[in-house]
Amino acid sequence: MRFLPLILGLAGAPALLAGCDNAAPVPGLPAEPQVTRQMDSAPPGAAPGTCWGKHVVPAIYETVTEQVMLQPAEVLADGTVTQPAIYKTETRQGIVRERKETWFEMPCDTVLTPEFVASLQRALQARGLYHGTPNGEMDARTHAAIRRYQKPQGLDSGLLSIAAARKLGLIAVANPNG
Repeated sequence: MRFLPLILGLAGAPALLAGCDNAAPVPGLPAEPQVTRQMDSAPPGAAPGTCWGKHVVPAIYETVTEQVMLQPAEVLADGTVTQPAIYKTETRQGIVRERKETWFEMPCDTVLTPEFVASLQRALQARGLYHGTPNGEMDARTHAAIRRYQKPQGLDSGLLSIAAARKLGLIAVANPNG
């Protein structure tokens, strides 16, 4: 099984690791979220020789602090308070949104040739998502354009999925009629 570079957002800027070019962040482009990465494993049932990425949306926790009455106030019939109410402050954490993992198949590094990446850049440019000269380099500008393309389809990642590559017409779709 072959795997592509690991992409992690650190301090709001993308860091490209594991053999990918160390492209500097491009001003004005969104940073790659820290929750998308190329995995050294695959989901159960994945075909041998395929490459996979995993997009993880972390859980969101909320801390709630509230006053809980332990003992109500003692009040006389004329409204005089003889003993004020006793309260205790309780703090608890709750999950607002559960953690979510999405596996997606990616083109392996043997597919991501400079010619393929230049075609990808032209396809994204034709859709108004890639702003620059197609140079065949999988740089920060290209990752940002991939992310802009995939996000409306439900994958907030700068790593190109096979599904997006097929939609862009860059990878052949199997003919169901043989």
